[in-house]
Amino acid sequence: MDNQIFEKLDSINVTLNAGGMNTINIVLAFVMFGVALGIKPRMFVEVFRKPKSVILGMCSQLILLPLLTFGLTLLLGKSINWSIALGMILVASCPGGNISNFMSSLSKANVELSVSLTAISTALCVLMTPFNFWLYGNLYLHFASVQADVPQLVIPLWDVFKTIVILLGIPLVLGILTSHFLPRVAEKLKKPFQWISIVFFLVMVVLSFWSNRVAFLQCIQYIFLIVLVHNLLALLTGFTVGTAFKVPKADRRTLTIETGIQNSGLGLALLLGTSIFAGLPPHGGMLVITAWWGVWHIVSGLTVSSLFLLSDKKRKA
Repeated sequence: MDNQIFEKLDSINVTLNAGGMNTINIVLAFVMFGVALGIKPRMFVEVFRKPKSVILGMCSQLILLPLLTFGLTLLLGKSINWSIALGMILVASCPGGNISNFMSSLSKANVELSVSLTAISTALCVLMTPFNFWLYGNLYLHFASVQADVPQLVIPLWDVFKTIVILLGIPLVLGILTSHFLPRVAEKLKKPFQWISIVFFLVMVVLSFWSNRVAFLQCIQYIFLIVLVHNLLALLTGFTVGTAFKVPKADRRTLTIETGIQNSGLGLALLLGTSIFAGLPPHGGMLVITAWWGVWHIVSGLTVSSLFLLSDKKRKA
């Protein structure tokens, strides 16, 4: 790959509007509430009574995905530079994205399993995200013979707390309570609420990245291909794990979606909102990879959900 492309990519300074990101977080909370409208408390009891799928989901997302991503960065060789590789590893080290819960609901997967996996991976990201990034980041720099140091990641506990409690916990509890005490209301709100939420989410993502449109357009074809391959690897990892261990169809779909949708927003927060990476040379590749993941995994998640639903219709036909 031409070094001029890498230089151009790393010179990009991606900035996100704080207000836009806060609005997206609010919309995510509404998405979570809409998903929770279809959840009954007894469903979680069943999930943990048979923990096989939970354990497989954690292994797929927290262990296999970072490991396979590391292998992919080495396989791509000179097609990528160190900043793009570290961006891929950072995304793979992040926990599952909250939007995966909506995707699981849309594709008729195991929503309770999805919520459980998102919650657990988010809680564990305080340890697993910095560890995986440090481990595979250093391994990549060593085997690729790159002269750069990977900084020690320190995830702000308050950010993790907000993710779990505000974006996940509170909407989840409110949705379940509504479903339990106002079942008729919940049933009427569930579908339209979820669709309205996802539309607003997509709109807010576009608005947030609008100011960076020039930066993305400069390298969109190249970045699109890299993220496409990486995201496909993530989706196939979850699907393969579910298939290999013969979990129920709904659980396999959840494992596919949970592994394929990452909380790239956390990655952006680390890149843009902290001084963790201040000591690195220009690293726009990390920013663009992480930011485009946040857009692309919505598209891929909706696509995979549609394919799952299409397969159901074919079987009924």
